[in-house]
Amino acid sequence: MRDRLQRRTLRTLMAVLVPAGAAMSGAYSSAAILGEELSGSETLGGIAASGLTVGSALFAVPLAKFMSARGRRPGIAVGYLTGLCGAVLCLIAALAGWYLLLIPGMVGVGGGHAANLAARFAAADLAPEAGRAIGTLVWASTFGAVVGPTLSFGPAKSGAEGLGMAELAGPYLLSALLFLVAMALVVRFLHPDPLVVAGGVGQMEDRPPLRAFFGPLFKNPAGRLAVVGMMSCHVVMVGVMTMTPLHLRDGGHELELIGFVISLHIIGMYALSPLVGRFSDRFGPRRLVAFGGILLVVGSELAAHNQVGESFGVFAGLFLIGLGWSCGLIAGSALLVETFSGPDRVGFQGMADMCMTAAGGVAGVISGLIVAVSSFHVLSHGAMVLGAVPTLMVAVRALSSRERKD
Repeated sequence: MRDRLQRRTLRTLMAVLVPAGAAMSGAYSSAAILGEELSGSETLGGIAASGLTVGSALFAVPLAKFMSARGRRPGIAVGYLTGLCGAVLCLIAALAGWYLLLIPGMVGVGGGHAANLAARFAAADLAPEAGRAIGTLVWASTFGAVVGPTLSFGPAKSGAEGLGMAELAGPYLLSALLFLVAMALVVRFLHPDPLVVAGGVGQMEDRPPLRAFFGPLFKNPAGRLAVVGMMSCHVVMVGVMTMTPLHLRDGGHELELIGFVISLHIIGMYALSPLVGRFSDRFGPRRLVAFGGILLVVGSELAAHNQVGESFGVFAGLFLIGLGWSCGLIAGSALLVETFSGPDRVGFQGMADMCMTAAGGVAGVISGLIVAVSSFHVLSHGAMVLGAVPTLMVAVRALSSRERKD
């Protein structure tokens, strides 16, 4: 019975993440360019795009608290409703030319992204192998997340022009419709609720405040590695990807090519995630977190040496950064599931997601500032250093354990 319910839950979440992933990635890939057009500043363009990760951080803890009391189904649905409202605000910003409305709109889209992140833990609520379940769900995100930028810069842009709108209004009209579809699928098909069945739902007043999970999360060595691994991969991914569209456009590349580069990056993020999940279960999540750090270093180095008029280095670098992100996210999430169980698990998961997305939000803001005062190459070199942090943590712990044995 439990296995059958797990299969049903996984199928439902996989179907949901196709439109939800496309809604999120399409909105995000357009934000920096729209922000620069509305404000005339690369820095403000980067700040607009970073609204997604800021929103993910802001909504991670409230959604976790809501799900602790009500379950995964209403919590994920509320997240998608927030994303829908955010996409509508971005659409109004594009139509009216109001930059300041774009930022809260992207924060709202970040609420939809927080729901996407929470869905991976929903996939593991009833799973006997957390890594495989999370990897399978992340892989399902590929279809929506990869086509999102391509649809946004292609058919959606053309459709908006055909309706007499600004071309960058198209991505946000499409995003709003896709969030609506995702919300309807969750409400209709995600039952029985996996968190309710797993015994992770209780009364709101019975739960400690989620800030109480911060100290225990970082004091636990496994929890600390999981969160640092997730934060590192997210900072590198967000920082480099946020400024890549502007870097390529400065080199004279067309929007269609920019969309294709972002789609290839997202393929790296999602397409191999089932293998990443299996490797996490087989070899241990700590090793996969370390391997992900190596990929982040190599990918950032390739991007750092890409000249503004070229694209190959960015193609290869962003693909490897995406794959490193996949390793860090899946292995880090699996390590959290293995380390923390019982009714408080959602609290630890929400706090970890808040730390990860908050770090990404800061990276999005700082990346724009770095490019404005220096260059995309300096940004990528800095990302390379941060990507190595989880690998070094695993290596230091392994050396310490070996010395104790000797």
